[in-house]
Amino acid sequence: MSVDPLEYIIEIEGLVTVVGPGQILHRDLSLRVRRDEVMTLVGGSGSGKTQLLRVILGLKRPHAGTVRVFGVSWDDPKAKRVRDARRRMGMLFQGGALYSALSVYDNIAFPLRERGGLDEEEIRVIVHTKLAQVKLEPRDAKLLPASLSGGMVKRVALARALALSPDLLMLDEPTAGLDPERSERFVRLIRRLRKHHRFAVLMVTHDLDTIYQLTDRVAMLADQHIIACGSFAEVRELQHPFVRNFFGGERGRRALEHG
Repeated sequence: MSVDPLEYIIEIEGLVTVVGPGQILHRDLSLRVRRDEVMTLVGGSGSGKTQLLRVILGLKRPHAGTVRVFGVSWDDPKAKRVRDARRRMGMLFQGGALYSALSVYDNIAFPLRERGGLDEEEIRVIVHTKLAQVKLEPRDAKLLPASLSGGMVKRVALARALALSPDLLMLDEPTAGLDPERSERFVRLIRRLRKHHRFAVLMVTHDLDTIYQLTDRVAMLADQHIIACGSFAEVRELQHPFVRNFFGGERGRRALEHG
């Protein structure tokens, strides 16, 4: 991970996102993510969590407001600054989003080839290093996505997201579709990787156990903006209908007790 003097690697101020004629998804949304933390973005269905990730990635343009990642706006006229900032980000999409026609090896190699500047032997070394980091074997490199289990899909997608050794890793529902045991393994894997590489994480998930085990701060998205941002315990005390519904009941109590 490169040294970055910025305290906040994501800075969003006054964001307005429009998804259709007159349909405002985010209004006056502000959020900051520190360079050394795991932040989880929580919100109800249709609240715009994934769309917010797309805005941060530069895949969707906001209607108004400012978005800076590593101090760079995606509207920066200097193309190299934008390109360099993008290369410092890795994304694990919901469901993995692996290229079905490419092998595990070629899925992980894809961003390395897109970046350029590496020969195939250098790419081979990096791919096998990333496979080892996510606890996959060299023989798995030949497999196609259709032959992978759900847990393996997540790990391959994670290896691809880590291929460029990012300073910021973004995870969209990383444990969705996994049974509790595989979810726990994935959480332990992220913890181990962060211990050695210290990248920041912005994660979208509805899984309370994952939130409690991984998260430094929780950002609650409701009513078109961030209504609260703080520790699990702090946010849980907010008197808001969504917060009460999300953290209430047996699942919320169990997650808090396990912490």
